[in-house]
Amino acid sequence: MGINDESDIEANLQIGPTDAGMVRLFVEGGGVEIPMDFEPDEALEIAEELRAAAALAVKARR
Repeated sequence: MGINDESDIEANLQIGPTDAGMVRLFVEGGGVEIPMDFEPDEALEIAEELRAAAALAVKARR
């Protein structure tokens, strides 16, 4: 499965800080739980990548 392949899989995404000072992305779906912890600077980089991808997606819709 690639980035452009559609899927009927449903999942929940939770994002928040941990007690250990990390940022956790927690994905749950199809009976699978995936916790991913990132240092705050890594989380900021991910946020920048999300914003850039969203901006490109908006341009593609026009």
